[in-house]
Amino acid sequence: MKINRRIFLNGVASLMAMPVVAARADDASDQLEDFFDKHGAKNFLKDRDRNYIPPQFRRQSVYYPSNEKPGTIIIDTAKRFLYLVGEDSQALRYGVGVGRAGFAWKGRASIQRKAKWPTWYPPAPMRRRQPELPVFMAGGINNPLGARAMYLYKGGRDTLYRIHGTNQPWSIGKALSSGCVRMINSDVEDLYTRVKMGTVVKVT
Repeated sequence: MKINRRIFLNGVASLMAMPVVAARADDASDQLEDFFDKHGAKNFLKDRDRNYIPPQFRRQSVYYPSNEKPGTIIIDTAKRFLYLVGEDSQALRYGVGVGRAGFAWKGRASIQRKAKWPTWYPPAPMRRRQPELPVFMAGGINNPLGARAMYLYKGGRDTLYRIHGTNQPWSIGKALSSGCVRMINSDVEDLYTRVKMGTVVKVT
């Protein structure tokens, strides 16, 4: 189904205007999913994203020997790649955007929360640096977290770092974020379906 851009954007705006409370977060994300499915918006977003991604940052299977267990995520911040470790020295490689100088985080953590079309609560330090930011933003195409988010915890505590989608696909392969790892929406949706709660994430 070919999307009518005006209908799509107007519809998303009306959905984003709906009040969303924590208890209804799942309902709100389901409504977004239903709307995007109905109007072909997922294909619209994926086609747009592909135009920005150089070949080396497109999702692909690669030879990747590793001592980590299959199912582990390894993020190479220097090369801007995320690897999902597989069997027999293979991995699924995705291009990512990473934290700019002074905001990069390295270490081991695990995924303890996953969300579709997540809401965004900019951390207080970020809002102090950028006072124009909202305290809260509902999920949707204008949300910086994009289509999916996976939340990294260490020692039972939220690290405040996430693997998430983006509404700035041109940023993949660059170091521009405030520390989080961003992926194009089609890639973060793909990764979201492949990983489970408790997945180990190693950031180097």
